[in-house]
Amino acid sequence: MTQPTPKPRARDLGLPFPGTPGAFNAITDVAGVQVGFATLTDPARGIRTGVTAIVPRQDANDPRPVRAGHYALNGNGEMTGTHWIADAGYFIGPVLITNTHSVGAAHHGATAWMIDRYADHFRLDHAWAMPVVAETYDGVLNDINGMHVTPDHAIAALNAAQGGPVAEGSSGGGNGMICYEFKGGTGTASRRINVAGTGYTMAALVQANHGIRPWLNILGQPVGLLMPEGRMLASETGSIIVILATDAPLSALSLRQVAKRAAIGIGRGGSPGGNNSGDLFLAFSVADEAALPQHAGALVERLELNPAFIDPVYLAAVECVEEAVVNAMVAGEDVATFKPQGFTCKAIDTARLAGMFAG
Repeated sequence: MTQPTPKPRARDLGLPFPGTPGAFNAITDVAGVQVGFATLTDPARGIRTGVTAIVPRQDANDPRPVRAGHYALNGNGEMTGTHWIADAGYFIGPVLITNTHSVGAAHHGATAWMIDRYADHFRLDHAWAMPVVAETYDGVLNDINGMHVTPDHAIAALNAAQGGPVAEGSSGGGNGMICYEFKGGTGTASRRINVAGTGYTMAALVQANHGIRPWLNILGQPVGLLMPEGRMLASETGSIIVILATDAPLSALSLRQVAKRAAIGIGRGGSPGGNNSGDLFLAFSVADEAALPQHAGALVERLELNPAFIDPVYLAAVECVEEAVVNAMVAGEDVATFKPQGFTCKAIDTARLAGMFAG
């Protein structure tokens, strides 16, 4: 079957985002990070949803901790595993994003996938699985109460994970999402940075389902006020999940600080983080790979970037998130609503958007 030609991304439209992206301008620019999707679309049954899977390490048969930190700008949402991340500063296994009512199914599937992937670990040790599963609400475009996502869909997304370009817009968990009252969903971006003579990559993947039209600003242009047609919402009812990945060797404390910078990234787009929004952020580093603590000695050595040099990392995180949200929107297409029926969630007019930055 012939694959559709990808839509132009935000930079292809001439939007002058700052910074230098990696080869794919995606979270997969961080070495070893892979992304997969299970996308469920059946308009006749009101199904438009899915699962997005991020695999941080290629550590099959030998689970390796991934240092991490998280931050909740507004907590009307769910991201599992964060209590352990807050206490231990790491997680093992994958990160999944789906819809609000499918967190359990995705968690079940991810757990089964981990037991299979790390077979000896679970067979020989008293091991436990605590995957990270996050959600945003897709009930306007999807029959969310039908609970159509199953554990097998989560496993399929994980097994489909690969490097290279990442499908944006209505892919995986982003399939039923709305952003600033335009069609939203999955978006990603990356930055190459230099810290004290060493090159690193910072990247973001978002599931953008947040904001109302009047708030929307893109690179200083009041896009929401200039494109007021087709509004759907009277107030904020959505959420955004941000996953930040880097190969810079950051401590868990520094990664928590990086996760906080996602708030500035979405704020650049105009969102204040509404009361009804779940704005949940996770940052992880694939650097300084080591064994699980229970398999290490009493004393461990760690390589960590001195926080006095971390500002370029912060800036890159902000820029990645800002661009990833716009990439999610420009990949959108017009979609009929499920509840209430009879309306259309429009894609952002990319020609008009490009025209705001022409000349």
